[in-house]
Parts: sequence; structure tokens; C-alpha cells
Amino acid sequence: MATDAGQLNSRPGLIDPAVAQTAQAAVRTRGLTRGFDGRVVLDDVDLDIAAGEFVALLGRSGSGKSTLLRALAELDDGVAGSGELRVPTERAVVFQDSRLLPWARVLDNVVLGLGGPDARRRGNAALDEVGLAGRERAWPNELSGGEQQRVALARSLVREPALLLADEPFGALDALTRIRMHALLRELYDRHRPAVLLVTHDVDEAVSLGDRVLVLDRGRIAVDRAIALDRPRTHRDPEFIAHREFLLTALGVDR
Repeated sequence: MATDAGQLNSRPGLIDPAVAQTAQAAVRTRGLTRGFDGRVVLDDVDLDIAAGEFVALLGRSGSGKSTLLRALAELDDGVAGSGELRVPTERAVVFQDSRLLPWARVLDNVVLGLGGPDARRRGNAALDEVGLAGRERAWPNELSGGEQQRVALARSLVREPALLLADEPFGALDALTRIRMHALLRELYDRHRPAVLLVTHDVDEAVSLGDRVLVLDRGRIAVDRAIALDRPRTHRDPEFIAHREFLLTALGVDR
């Protein structure tokens, strides 16, 4: 359904569960607009993400990246907005903060809200996938930052989402841990094949992980660039460097 994108005082019902069943698109927005205190943050955004596609989203601070992710996650109730938004019902979100419950053990965090008689079996399998087999009964404060993010990934993917939304999930990690997490995320993505929208400030991260890289500028998509590089990708590849330089220029970084 579509509404007048110029009107910020109405927000229609947005979820279309049928989209999860289509092979063509996991996300579709048309004229998506969001505003706060009379200021437009997302301005008439049209976006398609195919089922199983990995998209990275760049943009300067305040460009609307997290606002777009929260709109796709349906976590912006009460925010003025309009436009058409279709997303699958089966969605999961990973934040920069792992958001684990400190009073619950690792496995209980992974299966939180997960129904069915095999929930704990599935939770254990998910922990094994992220390299934390044997840590099921650990408390979150016994884990490193990287391990906590592994638990957050396990909690998201144990539900087999059609759409994974990741809001700077590695931004608080040290450089070496972040590289390891990049490899893990791509491995998990290749295995589960959800559509992914990764919000990041890191151009190298975007080029390393994404099939496409978008640049959001003043609430609009200014760049939509396909990254057709073989894997594994290396920062020394001239094509990788060319993508990086193009995106840095689009972000207004003077090289």
C-alpha cells in the first residue's frame, strides 16, 4: 500500500507477509519517509533487496542509516512517516551491543522466545555454528565482546529469518576480532541465505561483505553499487581498491 510521501502525520500498516514467500524481493520500499520533530530523516526512499541478497549500507552520521534499519525492523512505532514498506514477517536484528540478558545463561539467551520441543537442540546447534559449543551454561559476563556478538548472531539465525538486519554489529570490537567476525558472518550467510542489510561506517567492511553497497545521503540513496568481486576478497585487489575509493569519494572523504 502507498500513501502520500509528503505527509508525515500518518503511518499505514506496513507488513506484507506474502513478500517472505516470493523469490524476487525480501524488501521493497516506495516513497518511504520518516521524520522527527518536523525534520525529514528519510526522504522518499525506494529500495529493493532480493531474497538472499547481502546489502551493506554506508552513510555519514545523521544520514538516516539506523532510521532506515529500524523502519525495516518495525521498531519505529510512533515515528511520523509514510510510504510503502514490505518486509517478511520472519526478521531478526543484531545491534552493536549484543543485548544479552545478563541474568540468563548463553543457551537461554539464544532460545529466548523460541517455541517448540526442539528449541534447545536448535539453540545448541546454533552455538556450534558460531564456534561456542560447550559454552551453553556460561553467563554473558564470562564472554569476551566478540563471543557475546557470536551469541547474538546465534540468537538471530536460530530462527531462520528471511531478513537479517545488522546495525553496526562489529563497531565495538577490536580490529582482529572484527576480521574474524566478518569471516563468520559470511560463512553463516552462505549457509542460511537470508537477505541481509548491514549498516556500517566502515567502507572496507562494506566492500568485503556486501553484494551491493548503498550510500545514504541526507535521507536519500545516493549510490547503489554492485560489488562483483570473487571471494575471498583481499584489500590489495585493485578492483577492491577502486570500489573503496569510489565509495569514499561518495561519502565526501578527501583522499
